[in-house]
Amino acid sequence: MTTLTKEDIITLPHVSLRKRSDRVHVITDETLDLIDNMTTACLDWETAHPHEVAVALAAVQVDRLERVVIVRADFDDKQNKEFIALINPEIIKTEGTPTVIQPEGCLSVRNLYGDVPRYPHVRVKATDINGQEVRIRASGFLSMLFQHEIDHTKGICFVDHIKDKKDAFYTLTDRGELEPMDYADVEATGIFR
Repeated sequence: MTTLTKEDIITLPHVSLRKRSDRVHVITDETLDLIDNMTTACLDWETAHPHEVAVALAAVQVDRLERVVIVRADFDDKQNKEFIALINPEIIKTEGTPTVIQPEGCLSVRNLYGDVPRYPHVRVKATDINGQEVRIRASGFLSMLFQHEIDHTKGICFVDHIKDKKDAFYTLTDRGELEPMDYADVEATGIFR
């Protein structure tokens, strides 16, 4: 596999983003290469976006329909380039009433953010790169992040949850601030199914 870059991250309306990813039955060298390449693509994207941090990526976002997700080890330290891989992640329990935790962005949805109601607490089950089962209890931002990335493995993008909410969309200014986006401009992007 050649090294992936930010140009390999597909964006809506690419058809693969609407497809379900396949379960990984055996963790191979190819799986580990995919994880390394996803990390490289994430960091390359981040370098080109000074006001943003690449916090996670699903394999489908590099056009690989495998249930693999990488999550940044430390969201608060942009200098920490470590990501943790989760294979076949699934949400096994949700808690609380869905609410907007913070506007969501996505490397596969260019220049657009949205207010997506998410469960404030989730429990996730996955497999690590050594084939061991891991269970994670997540709250707040991490809960939102897991829901977002696991949605990707099901062919769902964050905009699908809010496509009928005309006041839920934002764009990022050159100063790195979110400002409301006119719904007609959102529709014109072609991101909706």
